[in-house]
Amino acid sequence: MELFEMDETRTMTREEAATRLRALADSLAKHNSIEFVRDGGRITVAVPDEVALKVEVELGESNEVEIELTW
Repeated sequence: MELFEMDETRTMTREEAATRLRALADSLAKHNSIEFVRDGGRITVAVPDEVALKVEVELGESNEVEIELTW
């Protein structure tokens, strides 16, 4: 199996981030997959019916909320 990694960080408004998260959640719920566009290409990730959801919160000099799905 070929390994593919994608790590993207962009600055946006809180509302734009919420819209992006909503679109990911809607795609996951309706299509059982999540689609990403990068460098003019499109990548679709199939997601099984059951996943492990991890939510991590770090508060300090900089704050972070990390959401991770694994299967």
